[in-house]
Amino acid sequence: MSRILNPFFLVLLALAAMLVSSFLFTVHETELGIKVRLGNIIDDKLEPGLHGKIPLVHQIHKFDARILTLDVNPEKMLTRENKNVIVDFFIKWRIADASTFYLRNGTEESSANSKLTQLGNNEVRNSIKSRTIRQVVSTSRSELMTEISSKLDDQAANLGIEIVDVRIKKVELPEDVRESVYQRMEKERAKIAREIRSEGEETSKKIRATANRVREETLATAYADAEATRGDGDGESARIYAEAYTKDPEFYSLYRSLSAYRQAFSGSNNVLLLQPDSEFFRYFNNPNAQEK
Repeated sequence: MSRILNPFFLVLLALAAMLVSSFLFTVHETELGIKVRLGNIIDDKLEPGLHGKIPLVHQIHKFDARILTLDVNPEKMLTRENKNVIVDFFIKWRIADASTFYLRNGTEESSANSKLTQLGNNEVRNSIKSRTIRQVVSTSRSELMTEISSKLDDQAANLGIEIVDVRIKKVELPEDVRESVYQRMEKERAKIAREIRSEGEETSKKIRATANRVREETLATAYADAEATRGDGDGESARIYAEAYTKDPEFYSLYRSLSAYRQAFSGSNNVLLLQPDSEFFRYFNNPNAQEK
């Protein structure tokens, strides 16, 4: 027991562990590993797990095997109408061939990001240049991203990289022209509003004119019907009066006189200058008077 706790033995044990570990290395499932000897790749198919190496002879390089995201800084680009737009996009990529990636980019992902940024900007710029602003922001957006992804993937294959996806996050006008475009759009919308308002006023006048014409026609028809009805009523009234007169002329004469009295004395300030023995007061003075 004392021998195990001997400091010299512990130092030797530690050195032995360090020596053994220098001959071993681990490749995780999320990594791609290559073994290099004197600058030459001798194994680029290292499977996940524990592997051996010769210290100072073999160099082990590991790369991330997961899908990586490259967020490219927004760039100003020209459309087919020679209009400037600011395009913001990102690239999803992963290492497809570790040996090719090592030979083209070394061991740093930053080198690959720089090259992908340049390639991505070129492809996006070429695709934007062949389209109008409307196509870029609406109708051909998905077609545009598919086209960029396909072309960029062909070029990135030389770097040992596979392009998973390219997505355009935002397309907008530069600040210096945004205000002018907004004012032009505002004028166009105001013009459309005036045209719609003018059409509405014209339609309103037509509807009002039609309504007034129908009203006048309806009133005229109603007045004609009323006059015809009134005429029929007056005729019927005259007929009834005539029949009544032929049946009892004296009663009819009395009735007419009473109606004349009612109408003559209906007001509060009526004054009549008549002789008391005039024909008008025949029944008033003598209810039993007979017409001479």
